[in-house]
Amino acid sequence: MTETGAARLDADRPGDIARAVMRLADRATLATAMPDTGEPYASLVQIGLSQAAAPILLISRLAQHTKNLAADPRVSLLFDGTAGFDSMLEGPRVSIQGKARPSDDPADRRRFLARHPDAAGYAGFGDFAVHAVEVSRAHLVAGFGRITWIDAGDLLLPPQGLGHIPDAEPGIVEHMNDDHADALAAMAAGLLRLPGDGWAMTGIDPDGLDLRRGGAVARLAFERPVRNAADARRVLTELTHRARAGR
Repeated sequence: MTETGAARLDADRPGDIARAVMRLADRATLATAMPDTGEPYASLVQIGLSQAAAPILLISRLAQHTKNLAADPRVSLLFDGTAGFDSMLEGPRVSIQGKARPSDDPADRRRFLARHPDAAGYAGFGDFAVHAVEVSRAHLVAGFGRITWIDAGDLLLPPQGLGHIPDAEPGIVEHMNDDHADALAAMAAGLLRLPGDGWAMTGIDPDGLDLRRGGAVARLAFERPVRNAADARRVLTELTHRARAGR
């Protein structure tokens, strides 16, 4: 897996920086507690995010971390945004604390599978279930001396901040992938310096859009939030023009 689309470390709010780190990642380190000893257990998991940026998991009940969650839903998730930095300690990382519980929200399942299309092959198995993380707080390390705790309310987008994007997302993603693959390739090449065709949009939220090509994921952040399909159309058109003009 490769990632492109650095977190906005110049953002004014720590919550914006932390959310950007999370939005870019397609995997995280999950920490749970062993039910017999209480000792911590860490595992690597694929990750999705809700429109608000709350983590989403698709996990098997046969996995040790799922057995742990059945006894104690408390989790910590580490999102590593240090790739590409000359010194790892200069890069951002975010630790989330909260509780992971089974989710029957179709949007959680859809967003996870869009982010991880390979998971569709086993998502229907009876032992797999989607879990949503109820975030309590986050700890951001954005580089030397840039360390802070963030309340969930300052990390996650509030319902009013989502606008109509959650309802519009499936149609936007389908339209861009079916009718504007050339625009996605132009944005990947011109704005993110990613060569080659075959980039597919896997999601769009008020903060930006997600791309995937095989094992590589990329994130293109918006300069201003989008709230509805009209906003998204305008911003995507602007980004395409900029990409093709080399700006």
